[in-house]
Amino acid sequence: MADNATDFAAQLPQLEAVARRAGEIAMGFFRPGEKTSAAVSYKDGGSPVTEADMAVDRFLQEAAMALFPDAGWLSEETADNKERLLRPRLLVVDPIDGTQAFLRGDRRWAVSIALIDQGRPKLGVIHAPALEWTFAAAAGHGAALNGAPIRVATLAVLAGARLEAPRGLAARFAGSEYKFAVQDRTPSLALRVADVASGRNDLTIASADSKDWDIAAADVILTEAGGVLSELEGLPLRYNRPQLRRDMLVAAPQSIFPESLALARAVSKGVI
Repeated sequence: MADNATDFAAQLPQLEAVARRAGEIAMGFFRPGEKTSAAVSYKDGGSPVTEADMAVDRFLQEAAMALFPDAGWLSEETADNKERLLRPRLLVVDPIDGTQAFLRGDRRWAVSIALIDQGRPKLGVIHAPALEWTFAAAAGHGAALNGAPIRVATLAVLAGARLEAPRGLAARFAGSEYKFAVQDRTPSLALRVADVASGRNDLTIASADSKDWDIAAADVILTEAGGVLSELEGLPLRYNRPQLRRDMLVAAPQSIFPESLALARAVSKGVI
């Protein structure tokens, strides 16, 4: 059992290994540029879930829980058990973040795993096997992509920043005075936040209704890379709450976060 930040960091390689094995399971169903070989069904509300999502979920529940047997469990593909609220630690998992991309053979999907302790993520792994990318971070120990340290972009001002956002929001942000370089939107929210952590993009805005499993691992990776992920109140996100739904999210380097947050608030109020 991990009892401090150093112990958590020591377990990060094991969590990465679990994520890679989960990725191998998913890749068994993935067909680049083609429809997946996995059987597909639909949840209430119409979102798809595949045979691959469920296979990865079963594997992660066994393998990740073996690393942290005292933790609760929260996954997109497992019915939520409120018993998790009684535990100080929680594993938060999205077996395949970007299922729509996975379905159609788009490589931009990922396995996302986070360990929460006392409401904040301490470990995070985002493994995108089709891209051969593995983002990982332990609180207080920095963030890495494929083992190499990563940092957010160094920006003094928001003007001209590379922005990822849903089409409707992107159009509204693009209409601002900041002359954003709007980027093609990556289907996986975890990877969109990781794009900011690695400096590939400068700012990611997510519309309301994402869930904790979409962002928990990305949160610690971005934080350790020198960035901030928050809702519109601007405070660090808290996890292991009864409510899983998130408001509009802003992910940015610390240097441009206050400006980014103010702009997101203006957009949310219809000022822009």
